[in-house]
Amino acid sequence: MLFEFDSDQRLWQKTVREVMAKECPPTLIRTIVDDGGDPGPLWKVYVDLGWTELAEADVAVELAIVLEELGRATDPTPYLATMTQFAPLAVGSADPAQSGAAVFDGVSAHRDGRGWLLNGTAHRVMDGDRADLLAVVTGAGVFVVPAERVTATRSLIFDPVLHLAEVTFSGVRVSESDRSAADPERARQLALTGMALTMVGACQRILDSVLVHVKGRNQFGAPIGSFQAVKHKAADMHVAVERARALAYYAALTIAADDPRRRVAAAMAKAAAGECQSLVFRNGLQLFGAMGFTWENDLQFALKRAKAGELLLGGAAEHRALIAEEYRATHL
Repeated sequence: MLFEFDSDQRLWQKTVREVMAKECPPTLIRTIVDDGGDPGPLWKVYVDLGWTELAEADVAVELAIVLEELGRATDPTPYLATMTQFAPLAVGSADPAQSGAAVFDGVSAHRDGRGWLLNGTAHRVMDGDRADLLAVVTGAGVFVVPAERVTATRSLIFDPVLHLAEVTFSGVRVSESDRSAADPERARQLALTGMALTMVGACQRILDSVLVHVKGRNQFGAPIGSFQAVKHKAADMHVAVERARALAYYAALTIAADDPRRRVAAAMAKAAAGECQSLVFRNGLQLFGAMGFTWENDLQFALKRAKAGELLLGGAAEHRALIAEEYRATHL
């Protein structure tokens, strides 16, 4: 495996970053949060650019580059849920123009004639309240269901542009034609990797903002960035971000190569990203001082996106335990 971007990937990264700087500036996020702005036009930009077509495993690294940049920009669209949770489960059913969400648990399927009835309530479904389609994992398989056939209620959380919902299935009838041939375990690996990359992007945004701040804020006649204690904290943040980024892209590489190590790699990526956000969140907020606690400071959006990522799909401790179990199973 090559652990450096080739020339095409570097160009792709530059292109994505330029698009995000133009189409998703901090002012857009602020407009959505403060004024109820619509992220729909931004989603259409992604569709028109073909970003919603990066659903095959062999372009996992290219998708990873997009996800990191969207994490850096605090993307307000359902792109993350659609591409890393729904698309891997909706094999053959995904439409690049439609958004999707994944229901990993909480719903059961019971035989009813030639089909099944889906019942149950799933909590904390990312973008479950605004997706066009839902991919539902049940004991009888994975089913793709139009969103209008379920009841979804958005849950209020601390990240104001992240949508989580409670989705209820009450006798939703599905047939064999609604069944997907996807492997839920492999889909979850991409979901973990995508979440890790989003967190890395958010943490990089925090670090970038901190560096600008400490270089420009003076105290005792000198920039606070010249103080040794500040340098140490910034260096620790940089090391944590680079470590988490390396493991996240390693996980993307294992998915692209269909490497059997992808299960552990995805867990490693999510654990490292969780540990990274803990340190970056703490140091970033401290280095901004009282300004970091104000609503007017856009630092909050990256902080909240990074923290939300840690709380979704299992935290660092859970994934470290999985890695330990895998190690014991293969080495003892």
